[in-house]
Amino acid sequence: MIRYALICGDCEHAFEAWFASSEAYDTQARRRLVACPECDGRSVSKQIMAPAVRTSERKVAEPDAEAFAKEFAKRAREHVAENFDYVGEDFAEEARAMYYGETDDRPIWGETTPEEREALKAEGVPALPLPAPFAPKKPKRRPGGAVN
Repeated sequence: MIRYALICGDCEHAFEAWFASSEAYDTQARRRLVACPECDGRSVSKQIMAPAVRTSERKVAEPDAEAFAKEFAKRAREHVAENFDYVGEDFAEEARAMYYGETDDRPIWGETTPEEREALKAEGVPALPLPAPFAPKKPKRRPGGAVN
């Protein structure tokens, strides 16, 4: 026997039903024999659901929350470094230019003073502080101001 979480495409009622096998569900659904108990609609489909899996009696080790947090922060730093433009101290100016349509939108990161942060917030410019654990190392500036 197998239990499926189902949803009616007509009235969006969610319900469960038991079937002899997955093939039995497929056959009944194809023949439009599976009906919604609320509206008798026949546009019924399976919902995403987690399988109920029986585990052994052995105790499973708890996940290491600290290691998980470190890995998450590492991946966030890598994502920012690979996908965002570093604009340094020009962050507020660049964010405003994008907000007011003076330049094309693009993901950026950089620095602001507390006063600049408050001014951006007051203007409604969408900008949030990037917590230190998620910020990549700042690129080094080459002679002439170009960023590596």
